[in-house]
Amino acid sequence: MHIPLWKKWLSHFTPLTLEESASEQNPELSVLLSRGRVQLLSGDAIYSWDDLYKNFLVAFDQLKIDERKIEDVLLLGLGLGSIPFMLEKVFHRRYHYTAIEWDETVAHLAAKYTLSRLESPVEIITADAEIFVQVTEEQFDMLIVDIFEDEITPPQFCTEEFLKTCAVLLRPGGLLLFNRLHGEDVSVRQVTERFFERSFKNVFPEAWAIDTKGNWILCAEKNFTQT
Repeated sequence: MHIPLWKKWLSHFTPLTLEESASEQNPELSVLLSRGRVQLLSGDAIYSWDDLYKNFLVAFDQLKIDERKIEDVLLLGLGLGSIPFMLEKVFHRRYHYTAIEWDETVAHLAAKYTLSRLESPVEIITADAEIFVQVTEEQFDMLIVDIFEDEITPPQFCTEEFLKTCAVLLRPGGLLLFNRLHGEDVSVRQVTERFFERSFKNVFPEAWAIDTKGNWILCAEKNFTQT
């Protein structure tokens, strides 16, 4: 979707509303133009913000993502498509994406506002990510879990069983990235740290976390002996 330059300029001074919508899963959806970038809000939670979706921007930079051999990427949680956007526009990577988004309205907005600006192929599947990972027979070089209801990761995606399924979907040497809130609230930080130490590292013993000052991106590589 083409956005006039004057709107991008004005949005550096005040956010502009491009569209408001709602769905069964997200009763308040707002697409804004803010600081020259397209932003998706669900209530007060930021679901996407082009290359200013800083959690993954920081992570991809630290991981030297442009030096890794990656072709096929599975996204669990598409939002407005910030992840493929920044990988193409900032890191100059063009991967093939399979994006699982449970909210059909969000998928429509992503196709309209972000994916239309990309050359990377993105196949959107409107489905429950928990079910998709159980039934797909494909494997991927990178799997990204970016699933939130408001600011909380639903509990079904925080089990060791789910993480083990993700491991099966990774090719040898494949990379798993899991976005978790790790903000100022002490109780939220404790939940994320407990999940990392007791569940994530139990499945991926050599895992590590990237602190993006607000979130943790939990990282793991599938070694060549894992099945």
